[in-house]
Amino acid sequence: MAAGTDLTAVQDLDQLRAALRTAPRTGGWVLGWGLDHNAFGGRPVHRDLIEDALGGAPAFLRLYDGHSALASGPALAAAGITGPRTFAQRSEIVCDADGRPTGHLVEHAAMELAGSLTPRPPAAERRARLVELLSAMAATGLTGAHVMDLGGGDVPALLATVEYEGHLPLRLRLAPWCMPGADEDTLAELIELQGRAGRHWQVGGVKLFMDGSVEGGTAWLEHADCHGQGTDAFWPDPRAYARAVRVLDAAGVRTVTHAIGDAAVRHVLDTVAGLGERARMRHRIEHIETVPDDQLKRFAELGVIASMQPPHTAYTRADHTDEWSKRLGDERAGRAWRCRDLRDAGAVLALGSDWPIAHHDARQVLATARSPRGAAAAGRALTGLMALEGMTSHAALAAGEEAVAGRIAPGFRADLTALTLDPVTATPDELAEAPVRLTMSGGRITHRG
Repeated sequence: MAAGTDLTAVQDLDQLRAALRTAPRTGGWVLGWGLDHNAFGGRPVHRDLIEDALGGAPAFLRLYDGHSALASGPALAAAGITGPRTFAQRSEIVCDADGRPTGHLVEHAAMELAGSLTPRPPAAERRARLVELLSAMAATGLTGAHVMDLGGGDVPALLATVEYEGHLPLRLRLAPWCMPGADEDTLAELIELQGRAGRHWQVGGVKLFMDGSVEGGTAWLEHADCHGQGTDAFWPDPRAYARAVRVLDAAGVRTVTHAIGDAAVRHVLDTVAGLGERARMRHRIEHIETVPDDQLKRFAELGVIASMQPPHTAYTRADHTDEWSKRLGDERAGRAWRCRDLRDAGAVLALGSDWPIAHHDARQVLATARSPRGAAAAGRALTGLMALEGMTSHAALAAGEEAVAGRIAPGFRADLTALTLDPVTATPDELAEAPVRLTMSGGRITHRG
């Protein structure tokens, strides 16, 4: 997802065009990632806005939410995209009034049509880039990561080769995707993958999607957004999602469900409630960007873990003039990223970055949790201890590893970080820039500052 030019700093169309003019060509393609919807200044995402900066090259630009992309005309032609299509999951090839594709591809199935054609680096380059990335993560204090993907299935082989040649700088816990249309055989394959492992990685859990993103119009909402979108689930039949969760739970597999909108969150909670006393596992909801009061206490009551990303708040504005807030309206934008409310309601709260949606720096996650931005700024700050727990003991609970990880204690794994200051008592600004003196993962020093 982070192939090509980093577009995270682009703030408007002039900056975007300038970046594309000088972007390197990869196998003739222009690739980019991290593009903020706000850069379009309220205009619809459209290839006409970038074609003149590409010199005729095919381009595939991932927007920051990871749920949409912008493809140029030559990229659409290469993928044979000439108009709308019907998908088994919630996806869309956005078209204009005449039925011509605008280049805006929404959700995974639509994105894959063009994204699958982009040049893929050689295996040796992928391994080198992976180790470089994980080493950079370790330098910010991270000892491990929950990886919400299996990368098309070839990631275990990639990781095994890295470990044959050396060591992984981070401990990785991977959750393959379960998508709409999954039948009994697919679920059986996902169950069989569980426990596959190397020295410093393992498959543990399954990732599902109940909705997409607010900015893309695919978050599942109790009532439509300002464009009349957001009233459909990612699974066309939400009952099929519930059946998949029941099968996975019965097999002892933890599920992680992407649910951003209030309707999506409610459905996941209802699904877990439907397991009743038969439930074997603690399940988890990822993102929870807007949720009403009546759902907060259910997380603790049902044992559902909240997994949230404080840095995402930087994509919003306190005055609600950003794309996320405008789509939702003031009421729903006013209940954004309720990390503190969930903790106060007794929920387990795991914190992360959702890289590459936001930067992976562990210190930034901790600091932003204590000083949220934009639409979440008012009264939603975690205490220093709550934030630290979110990155340690509560993260371990989310993975079912609380007996071996999440704190420094005899018999626990030697996964630890040494900062130059106390992350509980330091101010958020100090914490965001704190030097990392040592990072250790599995007893191996992975960074020394």
